[in-house]
Formats: sequence, C-alpha cells, structure tokens
Amino acid sequence: MERTKEELTQKILNVLDQVRPYLQADGGDITFLEITDDNVVNVELTGACGSCAFSTVTLKNGIETTLKKVLPEIKEVVAVNI
Repeated sequence: MERTKEELTQKILNVLDQVRPYLQADGGDITFLEITDDNVVNVELTGACGSCAFSTVTLKNGIETTLKKVLPEIKEVVAVNI
C-alpha cells in the first residue's frame, strides 16, 4: 500500500526528531521543507551544520540513510542550502 504524502511527511518529521539531538549537540539543526512528488526530501541544515565541511557526509550517511531505512520509497535527501 502506497503512503500518502501526509503519512510520509509525518514519518519524515518523526525521523528528523530522532536525529535532531545529534545535530544540535554540534550546534546545528535541520528543518524539513518538503517532499516532492518523486519522493525527494528537501531540508535545510542550519546553525553549524549549514557551514560545516562535513555537512554533506552527515546528510548522506546519517540522515538520508536513516530515512531510507524507515521509508524505502525515499529516493534522496537534499539540503537546499549546501
């Protein structure tokens, strides 16, 4: 059964709430912006994460991997500001 956009959004928000403390511990944060019709999640990395050299690694190896484990239909996570 395919999830609705609203169901996907709620699950994404739940996952981001789980990873947020790790980002905040380093002075950063993440804001969910949208999920596109082709299941790309757009986020914004803020605080220290917005300018950190490791932000791409954090995004792809941490956040994207975690989201895809919970929601296999997610194609990619993109930070619009890095």
